[in-house]
Amino acid sequence: MMKNKDSYTHVRGESLFVDDINVKQGTLHAIVFDSPVANGRIINVDYSAALQLAGVAKIFTYADIPGENQIGAIIPDEPLFAENEVHYQGQPIALVVAESLSIAKKAKKLIKIKFEEFPAITTAKEAFEKKSFISPPRTFAIGNTKTAFEKCDYIFEGTTFSNGQEHLYLETQGSYSYPMENGNIKIISSTQGPTAVQKITAKILGIPMHKLEVEVIRLGGAFGGKEDQGTPWAAMTAMAALKLHKPVKLILERIDDMRMTGKRHPYESTFKIGLDKNLRILAYETDYYQNAGASADLSPAIAERTLFHATNSYYIPNVKATLYSCKTNLPPNTAFRGFGGPQGMFVIESAIAKAAGELNIPTYKIQEANLIQDGDVFPYGQVSSETQIKNAWKHTFTFYNVEDKIKNISRFNKENIIRKKGYSFMPVTFGISFTNTMMNHARALIHIYQDGSVGISTGAVEMGQSVNTKMIQVAAISFGIDKEKIKIETTNTTRVANTSPTAASATTDLNGKALLKACDKIKKRFGKVINELLSLSSEDIISFKDNCIYVNDEKSALSWEKLVWETFARRISLSEIGHYSTPVINFDKTIEKGHPFAYYVYGTAFTIVSVDCIRGDYDIESVDIVHDFGKSINKGIDIGQVEGALVQGIGWMTMEELYYDKKGHLLSNSLSTYKIPDIFSVPKHINIEALETNGNDMAILKSKAVGEPPLMYGIGTYFALENAIKAFNPDYNPEFDSPMTPEKLLMGLYAENKT
Repeated sequence: MMKNKDSYTHVRGESLFVDDINVKQGTLHAIVFDSPVANGRIINVDYSAALQLAGVAKIFTYADIPGENQIGAIIPDEPLFAENEVHYQGQPIALVVAESLSIAKKAKKLIKIKFEEFPAITTAKEAFEKKSFISPPRTFAIGNTKTAFEKCDYIFEGTTFSNGQEHLYLETQGSYSYPMENGNIKIISSTQGPTAVQKITAKILGIPMHKLEVEVIRLGGAFGGKEDQGTPWAAMTAMAALKLHKPVKLILERIDDMRMTGKRHPYESTFKIGLDKNLRILAYETDYYQNAGASADLSPAIAERTLFHATNSYYIPNVKATLYSCKTNLPPNTAFRGFGGPQGMFVIESAIAKAAGELNIPTYKIQEANLIQDGDVFPYGQVSSETQIKNAWKHTFTFYNVEDKIKNISRFNKENIIRKKGYSFMPVTFGISFTNTMMNHARALIHIYQDGSVGISTGAVEMGQSVNTKMIQVAAISFGIDKEKIKIETTNTTRVANTSPTAASATTDLNGKALLKACDKIKKRFGKVINELLSLSSEDIISFKDNCIYVNDEKSALSWEKLVWETFARRISLSEIGHYSTPVINFDKTIEKGHPFAYYVYGTAFTIVSVDCIRGDYDIESVDIVHDFGKSINKGIDIGQVEGALVQGIGWMTMEELYYDKKGHLLSNSLSTYKIPDIFSVPKHINIEALETNGNDMAILKSKAVGEPPLMYGIGTYFALENAIKAFNPDYNPEFDSPMTPEKLLMGLYAENKT
């Protein structure tokens, strides 16, 4: 197992990010002048005092844009700089460029602006009532819910709310751009989507894409927040560099980043669920009201992902799920780990919890009775196959002695008055692929040098998930050489073009498969040289391992270095490009049916919490997980991803509370007002057991994706806390309003049943 390639330089503080790059002589520094109001018309902006300040190079506005003032990727509804109106607090109006950051900050304070301010819409339900939408509603349906509800023995209805979530990546948004020869611009960007930066910036500047070189060294975290929202800052610095013929640097400060950028989408939702006497779910209807913010960003795609995961791990024959993407006066909300899937899963889990509570039975009885199996059809038409959720569920029970733990919890609650325990199960079935079929492809470039060392380039962006490490592993395994012989290059649009963003948990699969194809092409050329040097027959089997060539599993005298030199000496190419596009997948939006996912990742989490019923404090005692890694090529990295995703999911469900006032001002705008999990709030014990499976051929080397699926395990903590509240207060009526903060928990402990 290979350690994270970057761990050595990370620990020593030697890893480079955008803000660490040695700037060129004459570099200018930029700061964004943004709207202080959430909805209004600009009456006048006075830049005169700011422009007179010594050291100010220029203040850029929409009027300076040489191309199109538009950064919307899916729907063209978002200007780079506001023109006559503003639609959220933090919307960029101008870019102040000066000789130093301190001068730029002083100049920003000298800008005077007047607005005609309008009322702000801050919630999805308010936007829905005012018919303010980003895009038309979409519905996924299967069966006939109307007739199915008539056959149900039990029917329950309710509402849910899941709040947004701040990405809080360690490295804030930023970019550094400088002019090169012949009107070309190089952009060093903190982005998950180098090609998106290249394409949008070319549109802003009114130049062809090939005039822009976008490079990404690595990101200090992203979690989806830099998939689309890394683009505007890059476009701003590139425009300034083009116009001023000087390098320009822009790094957002934390409070500006939190105020100006979008978050995970808050959802307000309703549900109706119907069951028979055997606890089988016969019908399920849900309406999601997605708070998209002021423009589309990635909301339509995130809405689609919510609908794809509306039923999570359950087979429900009759489903109708509708999503309304609602336009509000908040910063455009965007991708976040899970990409809409967690919001959809929270609603179905709430519906099941509601039904279980009303029937006075453990929630897991309903969960277990409805787990999908091979041959079941999802509401979007894909037929379930190689299904592992029941295996994960059963293994959780047996490996972790769950039944004994549940009995112990019941005994504890009977014996203790002021402290109660709760538990929950969270099954997860998560599809892997970009749901936009067109995006499921990748390329890789390999150079093998004369001395046998190797350089590889892919479209994958390293952002802490260790994709660089896995790319090196793929090449090392394929060529049978030491990882030290391989260098991973930065992600650069001149080496690998037309990349999909590093997102959707698909990056390692797509880029790894492309890399593997390139390796195989070179190995095929090697084969001819090996046959010649070793005088082999057509029946002999060649393999690459231990830096040598093996024939019929026996080590030959031909080393890797010798093979490379002999191949070079024969004027045979030691460079190759590999291209991979995911087969089989498809989706027809006109009928909302298809086969959108290459495969699924499965798993189950069993969570135990302990609540202080006097103070409202709680501890997460343990989270026991059985997870489907497939045939993991790096168990250490994959386990780290599960742990990190779990804790991030727990944060979303229990403490990370976004709060905007009625004027659209973010009040939870700093780390003093926005709480994330720390070492004292994570589970005391996290146990992760790998589910033994054969993997999947469309996963790289059968090692399944692991970035997003484990975040959903954190949803279980919410329901474990509710379970503990009910153990103390039988009158508690769950509201399914997340996050379950200690304040909400305390109020629930002493709430009176109003029904």
